[in-house]
Amino acid sequence: MQNILIFSGTSEGRELARRLADNGISVTVCVATEYGQEVMAQEEDSRQIRVRTGRINEEQIRELLADHDWDFVVDATHPFAREASENIAKACEKQGQRFLRLLREEEPAYSDAKITYVDSAVQAAAYLNHALGTIFLTTGSKELAEYVKGIQDISRLYVRILPNAAEVENCRRLGLKGKQIICMQGPFGTELNLAMIRELQASILVTKETSRAGGFAEKLRAAEEAGIETVVIRRPKETGYSIAEILERLGIAEQKSPVQRQIILAGTGMGTLSNFTREVYQACQNADILIGAERMLEPVKFMGKPMKKLYRSKEIADYIKAHTEYQKIVILLSGDVGFYSGAKKLREEIIKRTETAASAEKMENIQISQLCGIPSPVYFAGKLGIAWEDFALMSLHGRQQNLIGTLQSRGKVFALTDGAEGIRRLSRELITYGLSQVQMYVGFLLSYPQEEILWGKPEDFLNYDKEGASVVILSYEKERDYILTPGIQDEEFVRGQAPMTKEEVRSISLSKLALSRASVVYDIGAGTGSVAVECARLCLAGTVYAIEKKKQALELLEQNKRKHKVWNLEIIPGEAPEAFAELPAPTHVFLGGSGGRLLEIVRELWKKNPGVRLVLNVISLETLREVMEVMKSMSFSKKEIVQISVAKAKELGNHPMMMGQNPVYVITLQK
Repeated sequence: MQNILIFSGTSEGRELARRLADNGISVTVCVATEYGQEVMAQEEDSRQIRVRTGRINEEQIRELLADHDWDFVVDATHPFAREASENIAKACEKQGQRFLRLLREEEPAYSDAKITYVDSAVQAAAYLNHALGTIFLTTGSKELAEYVKGIQDISRLYVRILPNAAEVENCRRLGLKGKQIICMQGPFGTELNLAMIRELQASILVTKETSRAGGFAEKLRAAEEAGIETVVIRRPKETGYSIAEILERLGIAEQKSPVQRQIILAGTGMGTLSNFTREVYQACQNADILIGAERMLEPVKFMGKPMKKLYRSKEIADYIKAHTEYQKIVILLSGDVGFYSGAKKLREEIIKRTETAASAEKMENIQISQLCGIPSPVYFAGKLGIAWEDFALMSLHGRQQNLIGTLQSRGKVFALTDGAEGIRRLSRELITYGLSQVQMYVGFLLSYPQEEILWGKPEDFLNYDKEGASVVILSYEKERDYILTPGIQDEEFVRGQAPMTKEEVRSISLSKLALSRASVVYDIGAGTGSVAVECARLCLAGTVYAIEKKKQALELLEQNKRKHKVWNLEIIPGEAPEAFAELPAPTHVFLGGSGGRLLEIVRELWKKNPGVRLVLNVISLETLREVMEVMKSMSFSKKEIVQISVAKAKELGNHPMMMGQNPVYVITLQK
């Protein structure tokens, strides 16, 4: 069994000790402080790693080397612990001991106008002496004497140190007062660093160029958010070996498990870093590469990660497929990955590319996960101080959705829009459909410094000209009057001379159609549009095509479309079946009139969708004969004939008289 001595002061030193012990090697770890002993305690208990605590000089190191037969000594002390490294190197040389230096992973370079780099505490002190304002020193107390010596007014100095008596005593001895000493154990997150900067009203933060584990990035981010300067003491240049290289030199061949590529689809909220969740922020910190549109990447540039500006799903998937050197990939998406996001399509594209490029076994080594972001309706509702659980959530961003009908039935709608033109177009439509009293709330560049929240009526936004990401909340108080059941009273329709299906017959016909929320409906021979209007009200996520050849009826259709606010009703001039040749395939068809071409119409409908459900209203015996011929010549899974006779009371003097309407055959056919 090999016997290894590690002088540790870094997370890499702890990791090396763990991996050596896992390979059955006897490990002794020397740490200088009680804090170092605490963080090694778990490894000591679980892996029988021996821990020695206390600072030792060159002579004491030589004695330790002489007392045991060490196969190797590893210097894993902190890069800034120069004296310790020098003592270890000299002692090993004098004892003829084989010796290796463990290097920390290089951190990416950070460039910012408010970061000043220096090479030592002495240089930092000289710079700070001429700078103005309160200084927040986060480098501990070890080199505090250099700052006290170099800064003329030490009352400006606040120092954060480990919570132990020796560190506090050192600060006191150098002349710092109690209020200038902050005893805390890190590492610290951005939020806590930022809170301390603000509490101290610091103008400058001083840090060493440490590793990710030491919270270096979090300090820089806090200083950036606070708008203060950062003085960074560069890490000393040195030579040595990585953990993997040291294990190789010790003759340890670790069993390598297949490398699993991790692809994270991360929602970034509104876009600013303050909107990132902790999970998303940490995922970015741990990533090998960040991918996304330029607006998504901008907030995390300070992390110094490799970045690729892409936003199309296919391009992203192709890039991931081609660049297998990246194992931890984070793709940044706006808002939340579950709210009108590109995450679904992107996930499908990545899986498609990977399946075609790799075997099933390799697919097991790819993990795709998603991290939620703060969606814009949640953020906007919070800004307005209103609840959002009763919102209908919609998107008009490159989509066609029935916002008019949804607003009438739900009362509150949140919608993503196509910028300024999207807001103007929506305002015009609200006015056109008689919804000019709707309350509009428009959010512009939410979460950004340019954020604006405006409110008013649709007419107030007809000339809206703010180019950029805009969202809208609509509130319609009359939604409580919205009637859900079919059977609009006949007198509610603009009639003219065009034929109209009466309300009682209409209600039964609609029930036979068996519509769904997203049905695509043809109303052939639409007349005034009474059936088409009712279908459009029921199929809020669908589309109704009213096909009519008579000019007078087309004008009535347009009037009734506006009056009943059915945005999803499309009026198609012409005669069936030619008029519907270019239309999407229907799921349901109501036939109010066929012009003697019933068989031809039915055949064309079945070509477009063999499963289409047909409901016909028949009054004349001639048309009934046509229907019977169709029923005889073809087979059906559903065929039904219902005859309806309706009588309605009419006042004659003081007495109601029942007046009969023409009997109607309601026929349902499905192939």
